[in-house]
Amino acid sequence: RLSAPLAGVPPVLARGQGGLLDVALDPRFADTRLIYLSYAEPGEGGMAGTAVARGRLGEGRLEDVQVIYRQQPKVRGANHFGSRLVFAPDGTLFVTQGERFDYRDQAQDLASGLGKLVRINPDGSVPRDNPFVGRAGVRPEIWSYGHRNVQSAALHPQTGQLWTVEHGARGGDELNRPEAGKNYGWPVISYGVHYSGAKIGEGTAKPGMEQPVYYWDPVIAPSGMAFYTGDAFPGWRGSLLIGSLRPGLLVRLTMEDGRVTGEERYLADLDERIRDVRQGPDGLLYLLTDSRDGRLLRVLPAAPR
Repeated sequence: RLSAPLAGVPPVLARGQGGLLDVALDPRFADTRLIYLSYAEPGEGGMAGTAVARGRLGEGRLEDVQVIYRQQPKVRGANHFGSRLVFAPDGTLFVTQGERFDYRDQAQDLASGLGKLVRINPDGSVPRDNPFVGRAGVRPEIWSYGHRNVQSAALHPQTGQLWTVEHGARGGDELNRPEAGKNYGWPVISYGVHYSGAKIGEGTAKPGMEQPVYYWDPVIAPSGMAFYTGDAFPGWRGSLLIGSLRPGLLVRLTMEDGRVTGEERYLADLDERIRDVRQGPDGLLYLLTDSRDGRLLRVLPAAPR
């Protein structure tokens, strides 16, 4: 049974690919009661951009809500907002974003927040050790750039490193391990083509631009991911689990020393878009489906035969 809608949520652009994008609890939630939201924020004259707000969970509402980050510039359109929120082991907050589709060239522009993964402090200030702090004409919150539309992100349970998966166009969904100050190539290099079939940029590689750890062609349209650490599926420990919007299933990648060693696919018979993947404290998997009648699904191990 669902509760009444939570009051106090800031205004959200619920249009196209816009909406409420991610929810994350403060690492010390039991003490602070702080909740972080990423969402598509409407602006003047039809403009919009990804934003992050935080508020204290009260009785049926968020209190003391503050917007701690706004993607700049706001632009027209309702596509490619990202976004996932991941707290790093040092307490800083990673915010994944998109390049807003029609503005893809800005993914290479360090004066723009479009197509960037950013790292901020929990109050929205910029960490002093971010890679571009103090560099003239560059947004100091940027951690890495050249991203298309990042809708999957998770920390590796042993290394604490951030891993992401981003949407390609026709082909070229990418698994990356974003590192400080590095350029991940969009829209100069890609393993996909434009929806029209036209070539993207200059090919699949260029000096100074990072290669993905793994890519998909055709795409899986990735959304949501988690490293599995539980006991319910012992053979899956250490695997990376990723939701697929198209064709709509659960993707499992086996990993070894930072490399993908295998891929398996599950739940294709659901015929639903998987929007998010989470591991519960019980070690089971929980999936959100993406539709007008979206569902929260619990995945159990198969019964022994």
